[in-house]
Amino acid sequence: MSPSSSTRTLRSRKSKEKAEEISPNIDDLIDQHDPVKSKRKYKSGKDSSAKNKKVKRDIIDKECRFIGDPISDEEARQRWPHRYKDLKNSETSSTKSKANGDDEEEDENFAKCHFRQVEVDGCVYNLDDDAYVKGDKGDQDYIAKIVELFKTTDERSIFTAQWFFKAEDTVIELHGDLVDKKRVFISELKNDNPLDCITSKLNIVQVSPNVDTVAKKATIPPCDFFFDMKYSPKYSTFSNASQESKDCFLVEGTGIDNETSSTISRDASSDGVISGTKVECKKDAEMTLLDLYSGCGAMSTGLCLGAATSGVNLVTRWAVDVNEYACESLKWNHPETEVRNEDAESFLSLLKEWRKLCQKFSLLDTKYSRTKSSDIMDNEGVKCEYGPKPTSGEFEVGKMVGICYGDPNKLNKIGLHFKVRWKGYGPDDDTWEPITGLMNCEKSIRDFVIRGYNLNILPLSGTVDVICGGPPCQGISGFNRFRNKDEPLQDPKNYQLVVFMDIVEYLKPRFVLMENVVDILKFAGGYLARYAMGRLVGLDYQSRLGMMVAGTYGLPQFRMRVFLWGALPTETLPPYPLPTHEVVVRGGIPNQFEQNVVAYDEEQPLKLEKALLLEDAISDLPQVTNYENRDEFPHERAPQTKFQEFIRSSKGETAVIYDHRPLLLNIDDYQRVCRIPKKKGANFRDLPGLVIHPDKKVGLDESVERELLPSKKPLVPDYAITFQDGYSIKPFGRLWWDETVPTVVTRAEPHNQVIIHPEQDRVLTVRENARLQGFPDHYKLFGDIKERYIQVGNAVAVPVARALGFVLGMAHKGLCSDQPLFTLPAKFSRFTAERSPSVEREDSDCLDSTLNLGQ
Repeated sequence: MSPSSSTRTLRSRKSKEKAEEISPNIDDLIDQHDPVKSKRKYKSGKDSSAKNKKVKRDIIDKECRFIGDPISDEEARQRWPHRYKDLKNSETSSTKSKANGDDEEEDENFAKCHFRQVEVDGCVYNLDDDAYVKGDKGDQDYIAKIVELFKTTDERSIFTAQWFFKAEDTVIELHGDLVDKKRVFISELKNDNPLDCITSKLNIVQVSPNVDTVAKKATIPPCDFFFDMKYSPKYSTFSNASQESKDCFLVEGTGIDNETSSTISRDASSDGVISGTKVECKKDAEMTLLDLYSGCGAMSTGLCLGAATSGVNLVTRWAVDVNEYACESLKWNHPETEVRNEDAESFLSLLKEWRKLCQKFSLLDTKYSRTKSSDIMDNEGVKCEYGPKPTSGEFEVGKMVGICYGDPNKLNKIGLHFKVRWKGYGPDDDTWEPITGLMNCEKSIRDFVIRGYNLNILPLSGTVDVICGGPPCQGISGFNRFRNKDEPLQDPKNYQLVVFMDIVEYLKPRFVLMENVVDILKFAGGYLARYAMGRLVGLDYQSRLGMMVAGTYGLPQFRMRVFLWGALPTETLPPYPLPTHEVVVRGGIPNQFEQNVVAYDEEQPLKLEKALLLEDAISDLPQVTNYENRDEFPHERAPQTKFQEFIRSSKGETAVIYDHRPLLLNIDDYQRVCRIPKKKGANFRDLPGLVIHPDKKVGLDESVERELLPSKKPLVPDYAITFQDGYSIKPFGRLWWDETVPTVVTRAEPHNQVIIHPEQDRVLTVRENARLQGFPDHYKLFGDIKERYIQVGNAVAVPVARALGFVLGMAHKGLCSDQPLFTLPAKFSRFTAERSPSVEREDSDCLDSTLNLGQ
């Protein structure tokens, strides 16, 4: 694959936003901007192929008339200048467009004059009134704000509708029940319609968003509908409806005191109380991050690196994962992090019990310290004298050194447990004891809780700035033949998505970032992704959804993943960072979410760096054999590329290489690999005894004897020949220097993937895979060799997380607009926080401006 012929810029299709001079079909209007609507129409039995056609209506005969004098020509031209251009040609142009019968090409409706009032069927409507608008036959009426009333140059009476969306008419679709039935979302989508489409007046009020739903309901006056957010089909965005003055405020229910955000809860006190916990949240203070389903910590690592580059001190304070080896890796690389090896459900239960304990000992109204929480569970600062061991049968509690919720002793007794250090015994004799058996040890429990509270070992509601994570949804995998397409959330393998959102609901972080595979959008019409957005919006979080390609941020792999942002209404909703590199495009994009791909518009001028290839990433690494078993050894060559220089020096000069060892192939597979030619495109088809048919299907050559290995097994195994019905070229495939990989996966067996090194007879090492994922060379992994491949393959690509961390930092500092896309600084992929000059803002539009970090 030649880079000149294969690399290209990832582009997004430009959406068509031309207003139509027809009675509004909001389904068609939405479909024109948001491909996700086609699924809802399909489910409701409509013909999705007709979604862009004009709506045929029964003739509506209503009495309609403008009331009062027209608005003065001067005022009308000032408010609606687009209606008064080219008046001489307007009628001819409009007539020509009608004659062509092409809605997409209709010209602007030019105005003869504008009005402030209109009467329809005896009801008077004013500008900016809300109204029901006639729906299609059999459909409910639509909801709109009347933003223009005018007579056209050809004497037609027109109003312009600015549309409201119900939750079920947005990307949320079937999960509209997660949102209040009276809640609607204003949009910027408008079109022109005949006056007689108006059916009745509505009372829609705007309220302030508030994550405390009980307090919010108390502030909603009598109305037909209310809104507090706007919806844009661009990146399926729910965001604050208006930017109010940014005063100091308190978010009711979270208590986050934010000095640079709009007033959301006007009646809330300003004493900084967060559900009983006093916290000071300054813009220049440390931001805390909780990494759920953390794996070895790639996502949080990248976010913190990117935030640091923006000038924000984001720190991974807590991390949770069920894989003990991944936890060990994260702890070694981030000793400041409180790493918990447990499942997310148990973690949530523990948080609830922890709050009860803090409340019991009157800690929730006290100010806590955000001191480092590493090694809190066995804090060296707490003196514990080890005297002689007591006689057999005598045990006295010395202190508590840990806490968990679950069944640590495997006795089928789930509940709150403390890890006890027995007086006179050391750490090797610690045991987990249920709280029910420690009723006489309240002082020890109290001491532990006070110490843990002050050292912030566990988050409390309202004290977390960022939650990130990739909840596993294994029930959507194409390898799962028993996927539940009708009720995906009933599949236990998808339930972690519910748990993730439950933790968000409980802790109320300021920002949320969820990552997942693209199949979350493909499976069951994107059911799970729509649920996730519905949960966030139902909690009054702003939200947007995008798909990002790792290769477009400077990696030699494609790897498309879904990222879902959430932000409290007190915060700026972070945008998505636009690509910095060209990429070798691989794989497909879910049709219904095609416009959610983070990419440049087709007509947008670009200055992107060249796509990275395999040679750019790994050519400096020492040669190793199939039998290499050292976990670390020194570099032998200097960096050959800018990428290698950056990846080796991103935490000081890395003197050693960690994890540069491959999966040990068995003797049969090793002998097969040694027979694969060292050339571009080589694979098992280059081995003897095969025939390639005209349709490219491979088979055994019956004219020659089948070659056997010394083990008497065939040189070319049957599984390689039959893989993908004989049409695959992947088994025992050898990579080449000018190529990329589609996606780094969790296993290294060469049986059905292209993973053999270009010039060495082995598969790619753990470190080489880590390079393709953007891990810095100083990042050390733990567990057996297969466990390390799993950790790397499951990780979020670090450069992608780093780019997201940068825009998170910019949003936190209030340096982003409400646009969905953000242009990263020039040469961003090679800057570290230590080397980055200060960021200067050139323009208020984050989409069009570029922040220069210097050279």
